[in-house]
This record gives sequence, C-alpha cells and structure tokens, in this order.
Amino acid sequence: MPSDSLDPTDATDATDATAPRPAAAPGRRSFLRGMAGGVAGGVIAGGAAGGAAGYAYRGGPAADPAAAANEAFVTGRLPAVPFHGTYQAGILPASSPATAVVSFNATVQSRAELTELFQTVTDRARFLTAGGTPPLVGIGGPPSDSGVLGPTVVPDGLTVTFGVGSTLFDDRYGLASTRPAHLTPMVAFPNDNLDQAQCGGDLILQLSAGHADTVVHALRDIAKNTRGGMQANWRIDGFASPARPAGTVPRNLMGFMDGIANPSVTSAKTMDSLVWVEPGGAGEPAWTAHGSYFVVRLIRMFVEFWDRVDVIEQENMIGRRRDTGFALDSTSIFAKPDYTLDPTGDVIPLTAHIRVANPRTPKTASSQILRRGYNYDRGLDPVGDLDMGLIFTCFQQDIGRQFAAVQTRLIDEPLVDYISPFGGGYFLALPGVTGPSDYFGRAMLA
Repeated sequence: MPSDSLDPTDATDATDATAPRPAAAPGRRSFLRGMAGGVAGGVIAGGAAGGAAGYAYRGGPAADPAAAANEAFVTGRLPAVPFHGTYQAGILPASSPATAVVSFNATVQSRAELTELFQTVTDRARFLTAGGTPPLVGIGGPPSDSGVLGPTVVPDGLTVTFGVGSTLFDDRYGLASTRPAHLTPMVAFPNDNLDQAQCGGDLILQLSAGHADTVVHALRDIAKNTRGGMQANWRIDGFASPARPAGTVPRNLMGFMDGIANPSVTSAKTMDSLVWVEPGGAGEPAWTAHGSYFVVRLIRMFVEFWDRVDVIEQENMIGRRRDTGFALDSTSIFAKPDYTLDPTGDVIPLTAHIRVANPRTPKTASSQILRRGYNYDRGLDPVGDLDMGLIFTCFQQDIGRQFAAVQTRLIDEPLVDYISPFGGGYFLALPGVTGPSDYFGRAMLA
C-alpha cells in the first residue's frame, strides 16, 4: 500500500468545441448481431467534449484537483472534464468523490469486432463526459438512456479511464506481437492473499465523478451498449472523502491522510520520466506512446483490529501524525522527511510505511509512482466482520521499475498485520483520444 509517490499533467488537442448534442446511432457494433432486438437501437454517439484535458503541464493546472473534488460536495455537480487529449483525462486529477473500477473479458470473435467494441466505448465515453440530451426513440422501443440522471445527462466531472490487460494479447485477435513491453499478469507478493476471481482481465474501466449516481449511470450505459462485446469479470466501487480538516488531504479508512507525498502533476519533466510511456521507449511498441501502466490493487483493512491499536503505535507504523498528517520529523503537512538526520530511526522508525515505500534516495527516485487511492465499504464479510479498505491505483512508466520495486520494499512491513491485498491487476491505460475521429486503441488495432 505505497503512500509516498508522485504527480503529472499534460493535455492537448482537439479543437472541436461544439456543444454536446444528441446524434444518430453509429453504424457499427456487429458484435451485437443475433442478440434480442432493440438493444443496439439505444446506441447514441455523444457530442464531442472538445478542448484540452483539464490539466496542462505548460502554464500549470487548469484547476486545483483537491479543490475541484471538494467542490462536488458543496455545489452538487462538477463541470465537464474535456475528453479529447494526448493523454487520458482521468489519470492526472486527484481522486474524485465517487469511482467504480470494473474488469472485463473481451467476448468478441474477431479483431474487426474488437475494433468496433473500442469504438463504441469511445463513443459512449465521449458523450457521457460531455453530457447532453439522449435522443428519443420510436414508440415501443426501449429508451436510449436509463434516466438515472434525469432527462439530461450531466457530466458531473466524469472521467472514463480505459485500459488493456496482458491476456488481451493472446492469439484471439492477432495482437501478440504488439503487447506492451512491461505488461504482465499481476504478481502475488509474499503478504498477499489473492482471490483469482477478483484479479486480472482483458480490459479495465475506471469511472470517476462527483457523485455515485453519475458513476452508476455511466456504467449502465457502457454495459448496455457493449453487451455481447465484453463481459464483466469483477467490480469494486469506491469513494474519496472530502479533506478533513478542510484544506488538507482526504483520509483513508485507517484515519490517516492519503497521498500527501504524491509528485506534482504540473511538471512535464516529472511526468515524462515517471508516468507516461515515452515515444520510442526501449522495447515498447510505437502505439503505447502517451499511455501509462495502470496498477489496481484491492486491499482489505482489518479495521476492528486497527481501531484497538494505540495511536502512537499507529503513527510509528505509518510515519505520520494521524491528526495533522505531518511526518514525524516535520511541522507542516507537505514538508519532506529528512532521513539523513535520523539514520537510526529514532524519530521515524526504519520500518515506517512512508520511509520504506519512499526512502528518498537518488537510487530510489526513479521508482516513484503517481498514486490514487479510494476507500471502499462492501458491508460485512461471511463471518460478520466489516469488509472495507482501499482501492489502490497508481500510474507509472514501468511497473517493474516502479510499483513492483516499491511493493518489494514493503514486504513484511508492520502494517501487513492489519491489511490483506486480495485482488486487482496490471493494465496499460491506453493513449488518449485526440479528436472526434479518433478512438481508444486505434493505433494498437490498426
């Protein structure tokens, strides 16, 4: 559960600034043929969101991510996040108030149908992130929209992050020779307790927005319009709390602020070296440029046991004050701990989570990750214990050099007595959709 990591932002592109509008159904989706009539008729191509993604390296962020996330709790809805850009728009922003992470297996029969599937996901994401009025259908036909958000779809800050897993590159679609260089099945670490029913998948979809109903609406829309093309494998819903106290950082369900040490997303140099797959990267297929390796790690927290631990002991395991978020050697929240002044761990224990995850040495600097965390609460487990914890996600240029290196350092840390990683997977978040004629994975499928 690495917590000290990194930050990026770059977005470009699309000059189409037309207002969201209903449109005719796209002339594709042969993977739906043979299914019950009426399903394909609900497909609508959304109006282009236009503009650059909501964060820009050059000139700084368009908005403060933490402030934007908290705005959802105050104003009720967030503004649209532009869909088109060199990079996917959901990677750089801070965690949204609501999210769903869903793994799918592709069920299409050919590469041509896989292309149609990716085009359909793109069409739906383009419309849902921009918002607008769904088209009317004929008498007796099923509605084109679920109506969960009312007669007009509101964008509510929705982002759709779409990625591919290593299993998509088997012999089904002729993609084996194009597999990303660092994409493998998820590795089980010594302290993990992985449930294979909640691991992996051909495809990953993360939907994040200001409210849970926006996420549910988007998931239902995409699921309906891709039925016959991909089948859900596992799903988990999450939330990010508002910062408490205001102006600080959201907390996880252990009561500690989560993500304090993330790198700044406004540095192009940092993002290019740590998050984005670079054009011409060693061993990488050309199509992966501007994508990012996407790790999902589902972590159960044994909160009933954690809540019985002395606060000082909790703080020593984490390396930060629970109330303020200050590192144990610091007097401000964002001050960087200086381990050179504490070589024997008298102030911040040598086994503290933040110290092991990010030792802050020249040798480990390249293993930093862009960390995004969400809380989850799934009620009770079969024996009546609280089933809650963390949806840990992170983005990086190389899973082995970054996430796996951090996680290896964390083996047998004291925190393992209170957490149990049980699922997730390794994926590549695809390059962004650069304009109205582009679609997810176009270069991969060409």
